[in-house]
Amino acid sequence: MDSVEDVYQECLEIEFDLQGIPFVAQPPLGLSYKGKPLRQSYKPDFICYDEIIIEIKAAKNLDDTHRAQLHNYLRATNKRLGILINFGHHPKIQIERIIH
Repeated sequence: MDSVEDVYQECLEIEFDLQGIPFVAQPPLGLSYKGKPLRQSYKPDFICYDEIIIEIKAAKNLDDTHRAQLHNYLRATNKRLGILINFGHHPKIQIERIIH
């Protein structure tokens, strides 16, 4: 069964398309350890403009585990900017900008 985040993912893909925002959805990011490539990979929700990692959540509140996940994505890609978007917060969405 799809999660609520999957629904928001699909909606954002449509919205990015409508707004003309260049994006790649869930690109696999290769990882390495001590110079050796790993079989595991990261998959951020989006990379927009080839520079900004977008990570979506559907949680009551954003917490440090969400922030740490985005920091890991930024380190793995050598990107500087990430945006956390939480659609589960009431009454409005939460948006946090993370700079690496």
